[in-house]
This record gives sequence, structure tokens and C-alpha cells, in this order.
Amino acid sequence: MSEQNAIIKVTGLSYRYPRRGVVLDSVDFALHAGERVALTGPNGAGKTTLLHLLVGLKKAKAGDIWAFGESRSEEKQFIDVRARAGFLFQDPDDQLFCPTVLEDVAFGPLNLGKSREEALKIASETLASLGMEGFEERITHQLSGGEKRMITLASVLAMEPEVLLLDEPSNALDSDARQRLIDTLLGLPQAMIIISHDPDFIAQLATREVRLEDAKLRAVNLTEPQRVTA
Repeated sequence: MSEQNAIIKVTGLSYRYPRRGVVLDSVDFALHAGERVALTGPNGAGKTTLLHLLVGLKKAKAGDIWAFGESRSEEKQFIDVRARAGFLFQDPDDQLFCPTVLEDVAFGPLNLGKSREEALKIASETLASLGMEGFEERITHQLSGGEKRMITLASVLAMEPEVLLLDEPSNALDSDARQRLIDTLLGLPQAMIIISHDPDFIAQLATREVRLEDAKLRAVNLTEPQRVTA
């Protein structure tokens, strides 16, 4: 696959924390259309940091970031990236801030210029597609961890992003919700980067896997999903 046609590409990307030290050391990576890339590695390896760098929530110490055909280095250049790349945060509470579920999911479409009627329709349809119909008037802070996870995903999908960056999307989900999430993601056209520690989740979903360890990124051979039989 040509890196010239990558949706997102980084070359020589480096980042260090004052106390943790280097977590990314001259990393190269490219995401292409149709890919669902699993990003794996031990806790604290820098996986979330890499996603934050891709959308400008942190600033790289060295290296280049290209997204949607343009070089991105300044904050004003990342505003467009954040509008086109849907980011599912690891902690749903970082993403839910409206009183009710419907308002939370409709917030993004409203910010994109949709009318209130259009935004509410999009929000309702997105919730239904994730099996969350009936949650519209629920109070967001009263939801379970798994319910919050599905609602945050709905809020991301409602904005119809071109790329999905998903940080531990299957966390706190029961088996039914987890399979519904897998089926939903398999049916979406967007390219994705998916951080996960769940080997079976990755095996069912990812088209390839890269592992971040000791500040370096390397390709990994995918394993077959483990099916449970009665």
C-alpha cells in the first residue's frame, strides 16, 4: 500500500514525558482507507499518547504528522483533523457532559451546523443502530460503565467522521454489548485505529495489528479469534 495515499501518516514521531521518559522514539505509521488497525502494547507504553498526537491534543517533540492530505503541526491545523477524526476516549466521563443521552449524542451534529430537528433525528437513529433505543431521556451520569461506553460511541458516530480513533472501546461491556459493538464496527466504512488489550476482540475486528513497546512500533501477525463452543 502506498504511503502517499494514507489518510493519516506519521514519520519519525517522538514524544517523551518528564518523568516517564521516551514513549515514542522515531515512530513511523500509516493508516489507509478500509483498514482497522489494532494498536496494542503494555499499559503505559504510549498508545493513548499516539492517538492524542494524531489529533493535536499533545504536541510531538519531533517528527511529522500528515492527515487528510496536509501536514499538521500547529493547533489551527488540528482543528480540522478533530472535526474529521472521531475520537472515542478511554474514560467515557471525559466525553459525556450534557444532562441527557439524546442531548449528548445530538451535540456533535448541532456543532456541525445541523438544525435541531436534524441533529435529534441523527442522534435517535445512531442510538438505535447501537441497540440503545429507549435511552434518549436517561441521565448520562446515572448510566453504567458499559452504557456510557455505548453512548460515547454513539456521540462519535453521529458526527459521521472520516476516521475512527477508538481507545479501549470494549471496556466495561457485557458479552452481548461487546458483540453488538463488533458487528457495528465491522459494518462501518471508516478506517480505524483501535487500542485494545482484548485478543479476541482484535482478532474479530482488526485487519492488521501493530504493537507499541519500548517506544518502538512493530507489525504483529494477527491470531485467529477464540470461539467458545457449548
